[in-house]
Amino acid sequence: MEPQLKASVTDRVATVVIANPAKRNAMSAAMWRALPGVLDRLAADRAVRALVLTGEGDTFCAGADISTLREPGDEQRSLAVRAEEALAAFPKPTLAAVRGFCVGGGSQLAAACDLRFAEEGARFGITPSKLGIVYPSSSTRRLTALVGPSTAKYLLFSGELMDTERALRTGFVDEVHPAGELDKRVAEFVRVLASRSLLTQAAAKEFADGRADRDAHWAEQARGSGDTAEGVAAFLERRAPRFTYGS
Repeated sequence: MEPQLKASVTDRVATVVIANPAKRNAMSAAMWRALPGVLDRLAADRAVRALVLTGEGDTFCAGADISTLREPGDEQRSLAVRAEEALAAFPKPTLAAVRGFCVGGGSQLAAACDLRFAEEGARFGITPSKLGIVYPSSSTRRLTALVGPSTAKYLLFSGELMDTERALRTGFVDEVHPAGELDKRVAEFVRVLASRSLLTQAAAKEFADGRADRDAHWAEQARGSGDTAEGVAAFLERRAPRFTYGS
C-alpha cells in the first residue's frame, strides 16, 4: 500500500489516519505536504466538530521517512513544521489517539493536537539528537509549554523514549487506557466534544494557546451566536442544548 493519509467523517467527527505500515507509519515527504490541505478541507466542513489523528494498526507514527528526505534544504526541513502548524491551528478540538511508537515527527504531530490519549505500552520520543538535526524553535516551544523545560530537555538532549507512565506524569498525554479500550474511550470522548458549544471551544483554544488580542472578537461572536441563551435555556429545561455556532 502506498503511504497515505486517510480522512473520513462520521457522526460529526473527522478521523485522519497516518497509513504507511511498511515503515511503522513514518511520514513521507508527500504525506507532510498533503496534511495541511487535508486539514483545510476538514476545517471548512461545517459537519465536523472534532478531529482525531491516529495511526494505521498498532503504531501511531515512527517519525519522518528519512529515505524520502535525503537532500538537505530549507524546503524539506520546513515540511514537518508546516504540517505541525496547520494541525495546531485547526479551529476545532483535536485529539491524538496513540498506540505503539509515537516518535520524532509522530510526537511532533501529537504535541500539536489539543489532547492526547494513549494505549498502555505506547512509547514516546523526540530523536533529532540521534541524527544531528536542529529541532525547530516553534516545535521546541510547543513541547516545552506542554511538558516543561526539564522534560523537554530530557527528550531533546537524549533522544530516549518514555513510557506511558512518564508521559502521563509529565503531561505529554492526558489519559492512558488498557489495550483494547482506547478506541471506545476516544469515541466516547469525542462524542462529548461534538455535543458541546463550538463557540466556547474555539475561543478557549485560542486563549489557551496564547492569543491575547481576541477578547472583543469572541465577545461579539458570543452576542451574535445564540449559544449562551440556548445553553441557559437547556439547563433550566433539563434538556440537551442545541448549539448552532459554526453549523
